[in-house]
Amino acid sequence: QAMPPALPATINIREPRWDQSTFQGRAKHFFTVTDPRNLLLSGAVLEEARRVVEEYRAGTVPPGLTEDQLWRAKYIYDSAFHPDTGEKMLLIGRMSAQVPMNMTITGCMLTFYRTTPAVLFWQWVNQSFNAIVNYTNRSGDAPITPSQLGTAYVSATTGAVVTALGLKSLTKHLPAIIGRYVPFAAVAAANCINIPLMRQRELKLGIPITDENGNRLGESTAAAQKAIFQVVVSRIGMAAPAMAIPPVIMNALEKRAFLKRYPYLNAPLQVGLVGLCLVFATPLCCALFPQKSSMHVSRLEPQVRDRIREKDPGVEVVYFNKGL
Repeated sequence: QAMPPALPATINIREPRWDQSTFQGRAKHFFTVTDPRNLLLSGAVLEEARRVVEEYRAGTVPPGLTEDQLWRAKYIYDSAFHPDTGEKMLLIGRMSAQVPMNMTITGCMLTFYRTTPAVLFWQWVNQSFNAIVNYTNRSGDAPITPSQLGTAYVSATTGAVVTALGLKSLTKHLPAIIGRYVPFAAVAAANCINIPLMRQRELKLGIPITDENGNRLGESTAAAQKAIFQVVVSRIGMAAPAMAIPPVIMNALEKRAFLKRYPYLNAPLQVGLVGLCLVFATPLCCALFPQKSSMHVSRLEPQVRDRIREKDPGVEVVYFNKGL
């Protein structure tokens, strides 16, 4: 029996496996990245994936390794280790923890929205989780200082709670179904505060922009604004189906005898419905915009635009990493 041909050492495993210029390719990529089953992998499996990836990048191909195994190792490695620093990430901050964590927190926010202490508690839990995710997935060459992290955390929590309580008092005289949408409004408001604050350094100093071959052309605050806007949109989009669909279903179910007889099923049902929405919404909303986003040179701030036109007059479009 002939040995399978050795794998070439030329596969670029720094890039995703699928074409990122199409929505379908990005969706496949994020379904793999956000797969909650990655959380169950043992430390030994993670270390083995790390070994395969690092050896392959260094140019040694382990004998008998297939292309599928190589990609599997890459995605396991990416799920647990930070792309810029290479350190192992906090378990609950990983992309693969997004669905189970968000499902529990969102389910509880939607279940316990009637009393003020419950609103305070669950909005606080949610923003604490967001702060951990933002810190874990921070961009490598713009580290967040603890004071910036603290400011963003406190501001987002305050914003979410003020929005939730303010809207809660307004909905007293409105139909019950409207009250169920208060948590979603609070989460959307908090995202609009939290992400720009977490990335305030990028808004002040700009983010690296490159030409299509990855040559760095400078930093741009206009690119940072576009990147952060796209991330806010996809985060709100991620929360939308999970916070918009279950309330309608639950509102209908609560009028039936079944839930009146078994009220303790309320929370598990909410959490399950939210989970079902999130399994699809999380990767699909991550895939809304290409990770490597682009904008026209003419859209950049004047001094950056002029510098590029002077140095590289042929460059029409610049590229940047939008973050997650």
